[in-house]
Amino acid sequence: MFAAGAARKEYAALAPLRPDLELPATVESRIEKTPGIMRAYEVEGPVNARSHVALEAEVSDGRGGTVGRYRLRPETGKTHQLRLHMAGLGVPILGDPLYPEPREVVDGDFSDPLRLLARRLAFTDPVDGTEREYVSARALTIPGSDGSRVRIARARQQKPNS
Repeated sequence: MFAAGAARKEYAALAPLRPDLELPATVESRIEKTPGIMRAYEVEGPVNARSHVALEAEVSDGRGGTVGRYRLRPETGKTHQLRLHMAGLGVPILGDPLYPEPREVVDGDFSDPLRLLARRLAFTDPVDGTEREYVSARALTIPGSDGSRVRIARARQQKPNS
């Protein structure tokens, strides 16, 4: 189902705001990943990765500033696709240790996790044809100025018009 594009996936991400970035946008590229190497790369060639990116809201960063809460819908499923596409737009996902540039992370240090949340998965059951939908109850968090965690409320889910 995933390889055939039959699963509909939606993610939420926290990332910087760019006032000059026109959203919503569809990002297309060719992504290749070498086994044994952590990072994937965008290269020249036919498109094999497509993501839809929209800004849902501007939210507090817990330190007196704001960040964007983005809705990400990948049409394809290449390794690190959303992370690469967001970094390519100039709004890398907060806490990303690999993109746009690798940064050192101490094993076991979860103080600055990747702010990417698998929010929704929907598909038609290939066995009985039933529509299935799974929605995460989790929310993204960001460190507060006092070291606490600020919970970023998610947008209300609306059923798409069929």
